[in-house]
Amino acid sequence: MSSLVRQRHSLMFRPRSYMAFAIAPQPPIVDWLSDLDASLERSEAFFAGQHVALDLSAVNLSPNAIGQLVASLEERNIRVLGIEGIDPAKWQVGLPPVLRGGRGARTSEPPAITAATPAPTAAHAPAQNPPPASLMIEDPVRSGQSVIFTEGDVTVLGSVGSGAEIVAGGSIHVYGTLRGRALAGATGNARARIFCHRIEAELLAINSYYRTADDIEDSLRRRPAQAWLDEGNTLQISSMN
Repeated sequence: MSSLVRQRHSLMFRPRSYMAFAIAPQPPIVDWLSDLDASLERSEAFFAGQHVALDLSAVNLSPNAIGQLVASLEERNIRVLGIEGIDPAKWQVGLPPVLRGGRGARTSEPPAITAATPAPTAAHAPAQNPPPASLMIEDPVRSGQSVIFTEGDVTVLGSVGSGAEIVAGGSIHVYGTLRGRALAGATGNARARIFCHRIEAELLAINSYYRTADDIEDSLRRRPAQAWLDEGNTLQISSMN
């Protein structure tokens, strides 16, 4: 008698981290949704294809109200990846999962080193390669492509096509035409800047401040330009010639 031997395959779990936009509704929700609609009218595709986290720490909603808010966002083509800032007891079946361990933009100064640990001598210091502070892309970034580098600056030697996206923890340098979206200072760096040889951007953002194509003056278009934050809370764009 032959016996049937079934080979078992072990389940593989690998932790992964993804960058997501966090939107934080403010009370009253009706007014907040109206403000959101006004923003989407200027840039309908702002959230298209993006991971979005719903931060509910500023509101106190019942599970049913959370479900209605998620449905309202889906009607606006905003797909919620998960929810944070709520008591897990409020979660119910049908809602996006509760997110834990999310990290927002760091704005505080790094803590001072208090441990009196002696530094290793040169003879015994471990050989370590520091992580790269910049990313260089020699090829054009085509429509639909997304480049995310939160460790530092991103330099594109070619152009960035319409529908493409560059996300950098530091500054963004585009030596061709910038037609897509550029989001610099994504980890909270308000000193980051965006430079491009020819600006035709769909959206520019630094830290959490942004400007859509409709907000960019016609006199700046098709010219070399830079964008930066003025006094930390106003995104400015100027010509570089």
